[in-house]
Amino acid sequence: MAATPAAARNPDARIFALVVFLALLWGGNSVAIKIGLEDMPPLALAGVRFIIGLAAVTGWAWWQRVPIKLKPGEAAPLVSLSLLFLLQIIALNVGTHYTTASRSIVLNSTYPLFTTLFAHFLIAGDRLTVWKSLGILLAFAGVAVTFAESLNLESGAYLLGDAVVLASGALLGLRVTATQRMVQNIHPYRLLIWSMLFSLPFFFILSAIFERGWEYQVSVAGVLAILYQGLVVAGFCFVAWTSVLRHYRASRLVVLFFATPLFGVVLSYLLLAEPLGWELVAGAGLVAAGIYLVNRVKD
Repeated sequence: MAATPAAARNPDARIFALVVFLALLWGGNSVAIKIGLEDMPPLALAGVRFIIGLAAVTGWAWWQRVPIKLKPGEAAPLVSLSLLFLLQIIALNVGTHYTTASRSIVLNSTYPLFTTLFAHFLIAGDRLTVWKSLGILLAFAGVAVTFAESLNLESGAYLLGDAVVLASGALLGLRVTATQRMVQNIHPYRLLIWSMLFSLPFFFILSAIFERGWEYQVSVAGVLAILYQGLVVAGFCFVAWTSVLRHYRASRLVVLFFATPLFGVVLSYLLLAEPLGWELVAGAGLVAAGIYLVNRVKD
């Protein structure tokens, strides 16, 4: 009998535990962004974060002896991907500035649903199914419930931030779909490195234009939050997830990320003392259930 290809192996309990841990770490990303925004503005924060992330991923690529030099024909698609990367991160950071971390993680966690929608039209053979469609409807019901709280507030305090973060989720879904197509020909490390390289100058250029007069400060919490975003999220999480995908069936693992919005809401409550209204809890649960159904695998 032929040996099972590495990427087709079924994950064991250790790998399941690692992926749940990654979901927890990603759940803390909006919390770290919110803390970092106390020290610096959204665009500058993104730039500093990705300097650290770029160093981490480049170092790992060097360790793994993955060539990072661009090959003929790669520049144009990577520039296009970098534009998506730039817009998505700007939307995430700016949106999080105007809403709470818990709402940010719930709304940004809708990206698998957008990925599914975009893949239906852009990737051959990746079609919508009954379960995927049901999951999308369920998750967007969660989005509606989450928005309900903002609509009920007299000031509409979070409405702008919620809308911008939801746009970030849509852009991330499109970015993931584009990445799925490009990664067939471009190594994922090289793809991420050049996406960050092409985007980095624009974070600081736009910050210099639109964030004049912003008061900067340095705090222990802010430094730790930036290191978390750069080393843990942009560095470790990406490298760990990519390594897992090289050896195990992705279809059996991605469903575990339904826990990300739930972890994010709990971390926001514990670390930032953000209130947990019933709308937010219900919205997070519906989004998580939708992600689960979208990634449901029948074997």
